[in-house]
Amino acid sequence: MNRKFFAIIMSLLLSCVLVSAQESAKSSLQQRAEEEASSGKVANARSLYIRAFEDYASKGQMRQSVECGAKATALYYRENLYHEAFEFLHRVDQAISNSRPSASENAALRYYTAKERMQMYMKMKRAANAKEFLNTMENLAATAHDDAVSNDLLYSKAVYYYTFGLTAQGNAVFKEMAAKLTADKEYDKVEEAYKTLIANGRRSNSASLVAQSYSSYIAWKDSVDAIKVADERAALKKQIADNEATIAEKDSSLTTRQAIIIGLAVLAAILAAALVLGAIVLMRFILLTRKQKKTIKLANENNALKAKFISNISAQLDPTLQKLDARQPEVKALLDFSSHIQTLSELENSDAPVELENTQVTPFCEALIEEIRPKVKSGVKLTVTAPKMSAEINKEYVSHILRHLLKNAAEYTPENGTITLEFKKRGPHTHQFLVTDSGEGIAEEKREDVFKPFLEIRDLTTGDGLGLPICKQMAQKMNGDLDIDGQYTKGTRFVLELHS
Repeated sequence: MNRKFFAIIMSLLLSCVLVSAQESAKSSLQQRAEEEASSGKVANARSLYIRAFEDYASKGQMRQSVECGAKATALYYRENLYHEAFEFLHRVDQAISNSRPSASENAALRYYTAKERMQMYMKMKRAANAKEFLNTMENLAATAHDDAVSNDLLYSKAVYYYTFGLTAQGNAVFKEMAAKLTADKEYDKVEEAYKTLIANGRRSNSASLVAQSYSSYIAWKDSVDAIKVADERAALKKQIADNEATIAEKDSSLTTRQAIIIGLAVLAAILAAALVLGAIVLMRFILLTRKQKKTIKLANENNALKAKFISNISAQLDPTLQKLDARQPEVKALLDFSSHIQTLSELENSDAPVELENTQVTPFCEALIEEIRPKVKSGVKLTVTAPKMSAEINKEYVSHILRHLLKNAAEYTPENGTITLEFKKRGPHTHQFLVTDSGEGIAEEKREDVFKPFLEIRDLTTGDGLGLPICKQMAQKMNGDLDIDGQYTKGTRFVLELHS
């Protein structure tokens, strides 16, 4: 790993930790401080970090000294001891001055004390003071001429902008930072950067930062997946071209040799050429088939890892989100989004068979239609058309799907419209549930897209677009399918077809 990217990833993952390849390993004081901090013993960890700060400073190891000083400061304001934190930062600045560093080293060290001040003001929601120190950090970074500082500045800017609701500016600087790594195909490091930004939002209880970071991550992940596939295809095409050139070269050589001996053994030369060409073509076909299988396997593994990663992130976010005020629209939207992500991932990863139970169709449908009655507009007529019979279905999945379809119908059906829930027997082991409304309908070019998750970045307060993809997955888990009736033109009709 070259120095540039080493500095970038360490600044993103460890925030204000300063690491130099020329300096010695962590002291025992610093190691003990880190152990105490990881155990939640804040006061003990802070005391040890202060001792480590003083010890490093006495040895002239200012990078480690400032690192420990910044850690101690963070543990002060973690307990809202802002006065003590500012006073201790003054001690750190004094230690930097006493060490008499060069102008660039001085700027690099003071950058991190300025960063701690900015973070305290952000925590206190004092935007003007935080912006003042962000400006100071920019000036210090320009003087430091240090890649680690420059890249940490981009990250700090993004956090500042997201914290105070300046989403567009935050997106711009974070995109600039991620672009540096993405351009050099350092995808794992970009992923770690997004995880760090999401964790920062969780620690600061910023629902908007978590939501924006998560949405940006999903969009970036999809774009990178496309880039990876394109790269793999390009590499495969190049290898095929190289193989074809090699074959052509060998073929030319073989033709020359055949011309030399053609007078002695014409028939033998023709047979030999045919055998060689056939072997080459066969070998080429075998190699291409193996590579294609490997590419498909890798793509499937990547999809499985992506689903597992998204599910893990959602599960990790859920305890923190539960602590937020669910009455806020943004928080409720994020909680719903997290739940939908987990449900979709579980459906994609589960191979367990779906259990069926014998269900009376008429009361089952009537109960569902009654649930949406309070949600429909004035004059909307609700109708159930279902014979008095039973069917083998998974009530949990079918209820979820029909409830979602009926809620959508209630939302989009105008006053004095109609909503109908029907059940039809199509064969000995095939039956359908149909949900029909008299709304505007769905444009033909959008009908396939409504079942695709993560198709676009959305405002989560208006819906996350995962409802129908989840319903589609559930239908397929039941050996069935969910689709839109393209022949119906007086509104929208969804058809849930099941096979028992």
